Amino acid sequence: MLLFFRQQEVHVKNPHLDSLEEDILYHFDLGTKTHNLPEMFGDIKFVCVGGSANRMRSFAQFMHQELGMPGDRDDIRDICAGTDRYSMYKVGPVLSISHGMGVPSISIMLHELIKLLHHAHCRDVVLFRIGTSGGVGLAPGTVVITDKAVDSFFQPQFEQVVLGKVIVRSTELNKGLAEELLSCSTEIPDLPTAIGNTMCTHDFYEGQGRLDGALCSFSTEEKLEYLRKAYEAGVRNIEMESTVFAAMCHVCGLKAAVICVTLLNRFEGDQITTPHEVLVEYQQRPQLLVSRYIKK
Repeated sequence: MLLFFRQQEVHVKNPHLDSLEEDILYHFDLGTKTHNLPEMFGDIKFVCVGGSANRMRSFAQFMHQELGMPGDRDDIRDICAGTDRYSMYKVGPVLSISHGMGVPSISIMLHELIKLLHHAHCRDVVLFRIGTSGGVGLAPGTVVITDKAVDSFFQPQFEQVVLGKVIVRSTELNKGLAEELLSCSTEIPDLPTAIGNTMCTHDFYEGQGRLDGALCSFSTEEKLEYLRKAYEAGVRNIEMESTVFAAMCHVCGLKAAVICVTLLNRFEGDQITTPHEVLVEYQQRPQLLVSRYIKK
């Protein structure tokens, strides 16, 4: 007996887009009239986003090698070369995009990315955010697959101010995808991996309880008490993009996961003192895991 599965197109949640004569994706330097988006992006099945432009170029080159694509991997071009906001690389069915640092930067990118996938009539797309983070009770180099993306109060929600009102959106991620990624991690040697909650903050310093910023309004004891509460709430790492990523993917029905490596254990300090070459190897760990999933 043959089973047929209905493929799911990427949907936007904005009725006003239908009335636009042209949709300009300003920060990508792309548009529905200036570019043939279905031809350029219609075969995309996997989208991987991360903060650094250089890191996402490296990921694209890595996937070029892993997928055995023709041509020289060093010749991969930046599709968004006409803007200095984001960088975008396409390798077969894989799109690799930088999102900058923090909720506002990734939010802008995600609005235009989801519209891009919609205009290109992409189907059954899986999104990954890969990046770095501060560990909470975990050794440096541990890869954390996010169970729930939580805010600074450890709640699985994202608050967006819209027209002077606070809109609260769920940050639920696909649990099946997280379990699949965890299973993939067992096939990769020397890849310590855990599933846990990821706390998203709006700041790298005070917002994450660091004692080494230009401003600090709390004591060492208060910092450690906050981290203990976070750990008890299931938080295993801290970064600055996961809640809006999870919320926007959830609203638009996109299968998504967050995979971040820890650069330090925040119970033991605030500054990242690990040698550069070790940090580079750590940063490759989420890429290894995502590539293993894509190849499977």
